[in-house]
Amino acid sequence: MKQLIPTDRLTGLAGSLSGLNEKERGERLLRYGPNRIVEHGRSGIWSVLQDSLRDPMLWFLIGTAAVFFLVGEWTEAVVMVVALIPFLGMDAFLHHRTQASTAGLKSQLLTSARVLVGTTPVTVPSEDIVPGDLVEVRAGEPFPADGLIVAADNVQVDESALSGEAYPVRKSGVRSGPDGAVAGDADSDGWGFAGTRVLTGMARVRIAYTGRETAYGEIVRTAVEGTLKRTPLQQAVAELVRVLLAVALVICLVLALTRLWQGHGMLDAILSAVTLAVAALPEEFPVVLTFFLGLGVFRLARRRALVRRAVAVENISRVTAICSDKTGTMTAGQLVLAHQFPAEGYSAILLQIAAAASRGESGDPMDAAILEAVAEHPPIEPVASFPFTEDRKHETNLFRQGGTLQAAVKGAPETVLALSAEDAATRQQWLDRVAELAATGHKVIACAHRVLPPGHAVDTEPDTGFSFSGLLAFEDPVREGVAEALRSCLAAGIRVIMVTGDHPLTATAVAREIGLGGATPRVLTGDELSACLASGDSDDLERVDVVARAVPTVKLQLVKALQAAGEVVAVTGDGVNDVPALKAADIGIAMGERGTRSAREVASIVLMDDNFRTIVHAMEEGWQLFRNLKLSFQYLLMIHIPLVITATLIPLLGFPVLYLPIHIVWLELIIHPTALLVFQNLPEHARLPLATRTGKAILFSRQDVIQVLVVGLLTTALIYWSFLRSLGEMQDVAHARSMALATLIVAGAVMTAGLSRLRGRVAVMVTVAGLLSAPLLIQPDAVAVALHLSPLHLADWLRAVGSGVLVAIPLVAGALLRRSSRTGKRARA
Repeated sequence: MKQLIPTDRLTGLAGSLSGLNEKERGERLLRYGPNRIVEHGRSGIWSVLQDSLRDPMLWFLIGTAAVFFLVGEWTEAVVMVVALIPFLGMDAFLHHRTQASTAGLKSQLLTSARVLVGTTPVTVPSEDIVPGDLVEVRAGEPFPADGLIVAADNVQVDESALSGEAYPVRKSGVRSGPDGAVAGDADSDGWGFAGTRVLTGMARVRIAYTGRETAYGEIVRTAVEGTLKRTPLQQAVAELVRVLLAVALVICLVLALTRLWQGHGMLDAILSAVTLAVAALPEEFPVVLTFFLGLGVFRLARRRALVRRAVAVENISRVTAICSDKTGTMTAGQLVLAHQFPAEGYSAILLQIAAAASRGESGDPMDAAILEAVAEHPPIEPVASFPFTEDRKHETNLFRQGGTLQAAVKGAPETVLALSAEDAATRQQWLDRVAELAATGHKVIACAHRVLPPGHAVDTEPDTGFSFSGLLAFEDPVREGVAEALRSCLAAGIRVIMVTGDHPLTATAVAREIGLGGATPRVLTGDELSACLASGDSDDLERVDVVARAVPTVKLQLVKALQAAGEVVAVTGDGVNDVPALKAADIGIAMGERGTRSAREVASIVLMDDNFRTIVHAMEEGWQLFRNLKLSFQYLLMIHIPLVITATLIPLLGFPVLYLPIHIVWLELIIHPTALLVFQNLPEHARLPLATRTGKAILFSRQDVIQVLVVGLLTTALIYWSFLRSLGEMQDVAHARSMALATLIVAGAVMTAGLSRLRGRVAVMVTVAGLLSAPLLIQPDAVAVALHLSPLHLADWLRAVGSGVLVAIPLVAGALLRRSSRTGKRARA
């Protein structure tokens, strides 16, 4: 990847080993500004309050609590005030998360740096670094800004925070002409990036870009200036609540005025309106939503997916496309020695030669893999080392063994073969083998060995006469369970796109191994994908399986293009480079084991095991939880439709008030635990449904709406019939109320059983307790009188049970229709 060099800032400086003087530094600080990559975010109680006041759900809870206070329902009012706590807590957490994200971004940067003023090293605050400064960066330190590496001594850099790739990158100084001039751009191996860390050696960097002009600064700007949008589920629930609230207030007013017009008096009118208000106000919906989201956080944590935003539980159930990293997510993220190909005569000692050419303290993952493979053998201490450089492409160690001085070399196969005495035909055979291994995603090195003659100087590196010892092939193995998880996604119609900075051949091999794209995965490089998106060609976007050689901007472009095409996108990431894509995605998923703090803080979900399989498990849990939330909402609507209609209709028709406030409290004591507890019991395993690509969250399908209306209206008719029949000519209001309440409670239990299938002990206990409350409160004479009821006869109870059976018919029919529809969709898919 080429980096543009601002020649106007570095004229005559790029190749120089002297720094700016104090006067020049001061002038440039005024011209270019401080090297401030991360600005200070706003904080404090007032900013938290401002964020909270934007949440319409908060205003609904406050308004509902106020209504309950005004009508004298103190218990319900207190419940609504308590329900404010999780919403305020969530707003405060989101504010804290933003501040923590900024702190995480800052943690990647130096607070001070060594700058050469002329030829004298001086420690200065990192914010005072200016373009043109010459900075020394040593092992363990991050680069303070972007610039040209003008001198490098065995420098390896961890660029995972920007590139997302786990392997160290070797750096070499840029070449300049006699006048210190350089070309208009430079390869990334001659460039130091702010926020990346030097692992070995020492580099001198001529600063080119500071502050927000750095690659890191651009990423931070995108992350900090991004906005957090309300999820479709929040919008849908808020809309549903607003509609129900408006309807409730209107019918309460109509009922009060009608009772007055009918001549029942002011007290009766107020009692009718207040009772209806308590029954009709939909306070359960936000409470249930908060409860279920909190439950989802817990359940996903058990799946090793830590949810940082509770609302992500909803979005993950709607994901239709996943843009996943390769390294560390689909693969293990570490090199292992996979294959050995020894030359003739070296079968027993190929690994020992490779180990002799390795250094345990180098930090190179290949060295670590080799030394781990020969851990049972005593280490060989080199007497001299000639390290790997980009120019040499090999490293050599001299060591003594058996009284002789020997040399072991490893590195790029073409380089090591050139050092050996093999003939041209043999070299070509080995190079053909290297090409085959590279095509299957392996990283290949060659090894060679020779015994040095007596008197050979240990400070002289031998460059001829080596005996070729063989090849070692390394791979980053695919994680266990990834292939099976991928098949689950594909069976559900969920797109999976692997995004990696690796070579296309390596990415293709991994994709083929896990089954992504079949035998011939469609692979595009980042540049190719950018060109397609810029031209408006959507065909490649629809077919692509793998994006290789991807840079940060490409990942963000891909996410936005998929969203524009109607996809709900999940993105995995572990580096600072992934922050914009994680924030732009509908679900940002960060890696917990190897991810940067910035990525973890900005993401909605953090995977504790960095495994693609965990993403699919989280989607299964999220989908099941969202399904159960919908069932809870269905139950609330089914039970409230007959409750509200009968509470309204019977008084409007001139009959006595059906439900007194104490009856509403009784019913709510059944409804609340049922909605909160019965439907939360998730199964241990769930199958992903077929993905649906819709622009917004749909709480209920058309079939669900029809079922809710049929069940609700049928129950309404049964209650109305039971009330009128029991009222009779004697106008026995207490008996009629008992019959209506018994019918509603039995029908509600049937609704609960039909929707939940009584999964788990909690569901059974809550349903049975609700059923038992009817005879316990209706049959004893003293209790019945206190509740303005009268005991029922056996025939009355049989009619109530029969009504419940009738309610079960549309529930069973709906379940059968949904099962048939799902089977047909999967067959067509």
